[in-house]
Amino acid sequence: MDELETVLVDFDENTGIGTLTLNRPDSMNALNAQLRSDIITGLEQLESHNTDGVSLRVVVLEAAGEKAFCAGADVNEFSDEAAGGSSERPMTKFIRDFPAPVIAKVHGYCLGGGLETILACDLRYASTDSTLGFPEADLGIIPGMGGIQYASAIAGPAVANELAMTAKRFSGEEADSYGLVNDTFEREDLDEEVEELAETIASKAPLAVQEVKKSTQLSTQVGVEEGVAHDQQVGELLLATEDASEGMTAFAEKRDPEFEGK
Repeated sequence: MDELETVLVDFDENTGIGTLTLNRPDSMNALNAQLRSDIITGLEQLESHNTDGVSLRVVVLEAAGEKAFCAGADVNEFSDEAAGGSSERPMTKFIRDFPAPVIAKVHGYCLGGGLETILACDLRYASTDSTLGFPEADLGIIPGMGGIQYASAIAGPAVANELAMTAKRFSGEEADSYGLVNDTFEREDLDEEVEELAETIASKAPLAVQEVKKSTQLSTQVGVEEGVAHDQQVGELLLATEDASEGMTAFAEKRDPEFEGK
């Protein structure tokens, strides 16, 4: 994989876990055009491992440095374009559409575009001492990468209104109470807890996991009846896969399955 300017990319062939590390710690990992582009390119590099079946099972999105996951948009590029609003390939949409589940591991400051980025992920875990928020209303703008939509879908419109209208900052524990993150951990436990979760997901049938991601996203876009019909159709297709056969055989033989994403 080619080295990127602002993102570190790692792939563990044994577990199928990919890691993307935002790597602008001197700027508190502020989102500039290069970082947004490198996140997309890094995900593409990880997906390239899927040459024969599904090798990439899950991605962990984390950040270098102790102060911040991402402090928001880079003020040196502060404009509609820099906030991601006019990008041909919006970075948050790319994360949401990415086939493998993406887990955000959050510590320190996670503000503005940083919060929007983690809300685009499928799962979010934060340190108890992290600080999150939408500061845009103090600047005369709104979150420009889908943050209000994502927050509304995850935690409800009332929560999204409160957070975006007041521009309040809130802790990781408060984010947990809002439902914006799945769980919080002490900073010293965060790495281990997220690693364990990623390994658990990576051990499951990858095609099924990918379809779960699609189904949960669909649930916010269509009615229950249409969503159930979709799941039934996908379920029938998955029954014909090699992984489904392996899973059922392994269950009958009382052993761990060995999924290949086929």
